Amino acid sequence: MIPQEVIASVPAVGMFTWGWTMIAAPALGALLLLVLGRVTDRWGHYLATAMPIWSFAIAACLFAEMLLRPTDQRVVSAPFYEWINAGSWTASFGLRIDQLSILFALLITGVGSLIHVYSIGYMAHDPNRRRFFAYLNLFVTAMLILVLADNYLLLFFGWEGVGLSSYLLIGFWQHRPSAAKAATKAFVMNRVGDVGMSIALMLMIALFGSTSFDAVNAGSPKMTPAIATLLGVLLLVGACAKSAQVPLQAWLLDAMEGPTPVSALIHAATMVTAGVYLVVRSGSIYAMSQVASTIVVIVGTVTLLAGAWIGSAKDDIKKVLAGSTMSQIGYMMLAAGIGPAGYAFAIFHLLTHGFFKANMFLGAGSVMHGMNDDVNMRHYGGLAKAMRITFLTFAMGYLAIIGFPFFAGFYSKDHIIEAAFAFNPVVGVLALFGAGVTGFYMTRLMMMTFFGEKRWRDEVHPHESPMVMWVPLVVLAALSVIGGLLMNNWIGRFLAPAVNGEVEPTGLFHFTLIGGLTILVVAAGVALGWWLFREDVPDRAPENVSVMTRIGRNDLYGDTINAAAFTNTGNGVVTAVMAVDDHGIDAVANGTGTAFGGLGQLFKRVQTGYVRSYALTMVAGSVLIAVVLILGRLA
Repeated sequence: MIPQEVIASVPAVGMFTWGWTMIAAPALGALLLLVLGRVTDRWGHYLATAMPIWSFAIAACLFAEMLLRPTDQRVVSAPFYEWINAGSWTASFGLRIDQLSILFALLITGVGSLIHVYSIGYMAHDPNRRRFFAYLNLFVTAMLILVLADNYLLLFFGWEGVGLSSYLLIGFWQHRPSAAKAATKAFVMNRVGDVGMSIALMLMIALFGSTSFDAVNAGSPKMTPAIATLLGVLLLVGACAKSAQVPLQAWLLDAMEGPTPVSALIHAATMVTAGVYLVVRSGSIYAMSQVASTIVVIVGTVTLLAGAWIGSAKDDIKKVLAGSTMSQIGYMMLAAGIGPAGYAFAIFHLLTHGFFKANMFLGAGSVMHGMNDDVNMRHYGGLAKAMRITFLTFAMGYLAIIGFPFFAGFYSKDHIIEAAFAFNPVVGVLALFGAGVTGFYMTRLMMMTFFGEKRWRDEVHPHESPMVMWVPLVVLAALSVIGGLLMNNWIGRFLAPAVNGEVEPTGLFHFTLIGGLTILVVAAGVALGWWLFREDVPDRAPENVSVMTRIGRNDLYGDTINAAAFTNTGNGVVTAVMAVDDHGIDAVANGTGTAFGGLGQLFKRVQTGYVRSYALTMVAGSVLIAVVLILGRLA
């Protein structure tokens, strides 16, 4: 990691002084659209779209200036003000612009800008379009705070902002009960991850006296393996929730209830990658615990297979892509768990995935736009001729995700599979198998959507989307083709100082035994998908299916497992506590009150108001005292 003295010696000059405007621009856009309200209905979406474009321009200039600097002067820490001062502990509101954060900023603002442009057409007829764009700006703001923060506490602030804005976006069509339920589910499950993050922050303050990245990196070597494992697992809990990794993945498929641009922004390029960023940024912690690192590898491996399983069973085009997102993030998490040798590969695949998955999600939205918002692939077929631009751009994303030679995924995902074999042969075989399943379910999607006989409903008339929607598709398709090629030779060296590890450049024609085997396995998956779906596809899902398909259709029974393990258990605990409260604590409290009330009524009868009664009482009392004294003397 970059030493603090090196960072402190680098002045924030040139374009680095404009770094704060990356966050300020979309924040201002969200504020204006929400505060001014209906006044901005006519032009608010244009203002909101301009804000991330400005942020992208600043990020691009920062990136260019960073490349012109010597390697040891590419990190700039810019604290703006002291956020918290609590005795010996302080926390600043500051930005850290380094090799890792600038790549994330470029991805967030670049892909985010294209999604904003696409949304102008996609949301054209929505009466609440202005509010939608305000939420998009709010999300970009929170995500930029998350990746540009110079300490874990500010990162957590952005983390929570992403959770809030994703809740608003997923439940944007709140008049639909399914959308409101999906938003609540995503919000609650992410709060489970936040518990792990919160405890991790407290532990950092106790161990290092600070949550700054530099203090944590400097203090991590002093941790015992047990403490490092605890801290690593707590951070992983937060990462699993945000990145939809097993066992906190159940919210992701329901989140498809949001508008399609939300799926592209949250579930392709930004939010779901936050967990990967957290693990890579926390590399100094995982370096001290092989156990925690291995757990990350296991979680990633299980998730890449689970997501592929789900993607193979779904008929909803967006949910197929959501399962694919789970799987591809699993590959990234697997690489991040390997350690310094895998960090660059994780980020490499994160970037290429942002290109081709955003392309395919927006392509799915284009298909829905032409099919009266129908998401069932069994009602598609033959769309390659009816929607040529959508088909061609989607095909570029398809070739990228399956790892077709020289496309983006070929360079990024294949590196992860090779690293997995080097880490552990069993993990390598599972990652290789996942690649084959990816070829199968993505070919299934292509065959059911764009090929075969037309299965359209009578009222549906497929048509190409307007230019404002297909231009972003063309840009993302181009990046899906050349993105991996452009980054392959330099990304490892560029990221090395930020992730404390470097990989050897592989070049354009880098083929290995494992790489060749991967191509053969993927080809087998593609061939199987073509063979099974080359003929007519029934327009209704068959009921007589295998157990594997049934489990996949039910999202691997994630909701059932969560309900049994947590919801029902939690309800039982609450019921038991309420019973103790009602029949125990309340009974004692109410019984005490009743007893004293009865005594009060008894003594009330003595208070008659007659002097003779009081005199008689005094005489009786005196006689009683005299008798007691006499008996005491005699004894």
